[in-house]
Amino acid sequence: MRILLVITSLGVGGAERLLTSLADKYVSLGHEVVLAYLHGDVCIRPQDSRVCLVNMDLKKSPFGIVLGLGRMRNLILEFRPDVVNSHLVHANIICRLLRLVAPVPCLISSAHNTNEEGRGRMLAYGLTDRLADISTNVSDEAVLAFERERAVRKGRMVVVYNGVDPDVFRYDHKSRQAIREELGVDDSCALFLAVGRLCEAKDYPALLRSFKSIADAVHTKLVIVGDGPLRHQMMELSSSLEISDRVFFLGARNDIPALMSASDVFVLSSAWEGFGLVVAEAMACKRIVVATGCGGVKEVVGDAGYLVPPGDCDALARSMLQALELSCEKRGEIGENARQRVISKFSLDAAAGRYMALYAGATSNGGFF
Repeated sequence: MRILLVITSLGVGGAERLLTSLADKYVSLGHEVVLAYLHGDVCIRPQDSRVCLVNMDLKKSPFGIVLGLGRMRNLILEFRPDVVNSHLVHANIICRLLRLVAPVPCLISSAHNTNEEGRGRMLAYGLTDRLADISTNVSDEAVLAFERERAVRKGRMVVVYNGVDPDVFRYDHKSRQAIREELGVDDSCALFLAVGRLCEAKDYPALLRSFKSIADAVHTKLVIVGDGPLRHQMMELSSSLEISDRVFFLGARNDIPALMSASDVFVLSSAWEGFGLVVAEAMACKRIVVATGCGGVKEVVGDAGYLVPPGDCDALARSMLQALELSCEKRGEIGENARQRVISKFSLDAAAGRYMALYAGATSNGGFF
């Protein structure tokens, strides 16, 4: 099967990590894969050289969009995919519009959140819904949210859980030692880790304030991995809270499994999430997880971690402290249960299998047009 994957960009985010892993998986199964991204630098890429990477160089202007659609039309005509699977809001809308000017055989639109950060985006989803053969989202809660907002007609969006490769995301003691040495953190220091874009959805102010309330009680530091529009603001907040000497802002990194291994507790403070792939990645690395129970995060964590209400700094701080107070034996037990939960329910193989079943179904039905 010839599969065209399209994503908005290839920054360091959960959807981007998932899609590059899926591309690798598809070519390993004998499929021909092109991965196109609309714009931006490549921070993460497929490992398999057989995946063809194409930059659409789409500019954020009406003329730039027209030129980008032209380049995408040429890609369709040249590659002649059996199926197009777009991911994230901009790629989803662009690929739907592409069907008006190019012979796209069948199109699957994949969203990755409960909230696309704006009524305009949800309206765009609703207006173009019929141009996709079917849409997917990453949790039951995310599908219900799209239906409530009328961004998709009921029954036209299905759940495909994100997947983690347990062979990549696993605890490694050598990586733990190397990262801690890089950071200048000794074994007596408890290390909290947060990974994700520095944007409104991730609610890093809640994390920083929660960390502030426990920072004097224990020997601990906080590592924040990711870039985004709020980075400078979060660094200023860290300084005003007088914790800047205990918080590392590392920016975008491509060694997430090693950073997971170096940490003791993984923290997600998000106000909203579709799935929380990074939580599943931490669980696969046997890390103790403290997370807000938003969106699909509840479905991921289950009883294998700590869940608190979004925006509740006191509850987040209490759970972070409780996680540090666990005995080594209890921490190992929770970590092993978390990894097994990911392997059984949220593996990359399971996600790839679900997508391939959708591709096969869409192509056998002849697509939208």
